[in-house]
Amino acid sequence: MTSDSPKAAAGGGGPGRGVSVRRGRRLWRALILSAVTIVVLVAVFVGVFPRFANYSQAWSSIQRMPTVYLVALVAAAVVNIAVAAWPLQAALPGLRYGPAFVVGQTSFAFSNAVPAGGVIGLGVEYDMLGSYRFGTGAAASATAISTVFNVFATLVMPVVGVLALLISGEVRWHFLLIAVVGVCGVGIAVAAFAAILHSEGGARRVGRTADRLVNAPAQRLLHGRTVNLTGKVLDFRAAVVEVMKTRWPAVVGSTLIPQLTSWSILFLTQRGLEKGDHVSFGVTWPESLAAYSFAVIVSFIPVTTGGLGTVDAGLTGLLTAFGATGSQALAADLVWRAGTFVPQVLTGALMFLWWRVTAGHKKRMAAQRAGDNG
Repeated sequence: MTSDSPKAAAGGGGPGRGVSVRRGRRLWRALILSAVTIVVLVAVFVGVFPRFANYSQAWSSIQRMPTVYLVALVAAAVVNIAVAAWPLQAALPGLRYGPAFVVGQTSFAFSNAVPAGGVIGLGVEYDMLGSYRFGTGAAASATAISTVFNVFATLVMPVVGVLALLISGEVRWHFLLIAVVGVCGVGIAVAAFAAILHSEGGARRVGRTADRLVNAPAQRLLHGRTVNLTGKVLDFRAAVVEVMKTRWPAVVGSTLIPQLTSWSILFLTQRGLEKGDHVSFGVTWPESLAAYSFAVIVSFIPVTTGGLGTVDAGLTGLLTAFGATGSQALAADLVWRAGTFVPQVLTGALMFLWWRVTAGHKKRMAAQRAGDNG
């Protein structure tokens, strides 16, 4: 029997067409996100920053940074890259540091430098962990844990920043309000997570509560459709519960440390610029920490790849609000971005190439052994 019907001739209805449609949608999404990222970068760096900052003055300040601070920044950037492997290593028992480093850096590069790279990075991460002899279930569990706790760490940082301001004596009503709201928000999130891990019944209750909160507006926005968050919560619990019972301190600590090392690059930049210009920023370390903490929250808004432009606008605006001049804030942002984003993306690209070469070699060796045994 031949497949000469109009539907078959057109290629419709088969699984190949579904794959093609999904690929086409991903391509369009990547192209749109690329265009949006370029537009935002131009708007921020060409349209907004020149209105309150001077690029030539910022570059002159960067060039005057003392050598000792440049060396310290390089060391801090190396440490920032080195500790990035710890969250995945903590979430996946048996994963050695070397493979965790390769997988973590590659995932960062795809997620933060490739438009719509989150899905691609997830697939690559599964393939890489599979090449290191970890099954899909273990890979999914580790990815879920590291993703959720990265969100938690990012949400906790503003609370840490505000508390640092309060401890240093900068008591303002809006700081107190942010601290109270932040502590309550983080407390609710931690309590929900604890309930999910404690029992399946607790996970089901959290899921049902989330369904009630989300599905009421979702029905209006999605034309009557709803989402099944209870099922997703139960699936998440099944994936992570065994690991989190014994490894939660390592997971929590390893996720917070990269946040602090990233901020340390900003703080060293600030101090280096001050020493080079012999002019104080007027921004204390608690203010610097608070500015960084609130700026990285902007990365949750999926406007640009890796928060390019949006996080930079938030960081420069907050540093200026705390007392820095526009050119000082711009210089600090440029050096911080160069010390955090660029090295990790380049390292991730190199690690991906390294993995492709080594994984390909392992496959050839395995095929050769199989042939010899056959």
